[in-house]
Amino acid sequence: MSWELPTEADYRALEIQLGRPMRGLVGIAARCACGAPAVVVTEPRLPDGTPFPTLYYMSLPEGTKEASRLEAAGKMAEYQARLAEDAEAKALYEKAHDSFLHTRTQLGIVDEIDGISAGGMPDRVKCLHSLMAHSLAVGEGINPVGDWALADSSWSIDKCQCRPDDH
Repeated sequence: MSWELPTEADYRALEIQLGRPMRGLVGIAARCACGAPAVVVTEPRLPDGTPFPTLYYMSLPEGTKEASRLEAAGKMAEYQARLAEDAEAKALYEKAHDSFLHTRTQLGIVDEIDGISAGGMPDRVKCLHSLMAHSLAVGEGINPVGDWALADSSWSIDKCQCRPDDH
């Protein structure tokens, strides 16, 4: 598992980014160019007992806005069609699902979400926020849909677009 342990500064930044305290934080999987958390890793069961299937969670407001913009532009349907037409991409998407589940089970097994990953994997394209977060966390070439969304995005963690009060 290749993420950074969160610092107290990360917890403070995340509370500002999310507008609430961060729950179930395990690590920071990706950072903005300025160092602010961009993608966090969460426990599969939150401290209040709630099952939480989204292992990788996009926290950076500019990233979540861009994922929402892509969704509103119809990209989920476009990516779903691409998966249907591209057997290699479909196989990679299924493998990304398996990898996601394997990583999450290393943090704990939660029966209520057994076999459920995030973003619609392995068959659907459902949430670009989580698919982009997955790609940012594990790197290019693992999750084709997350990679496509990042490529179509006008936002990147490589160029800070944070507001000064975000971190």
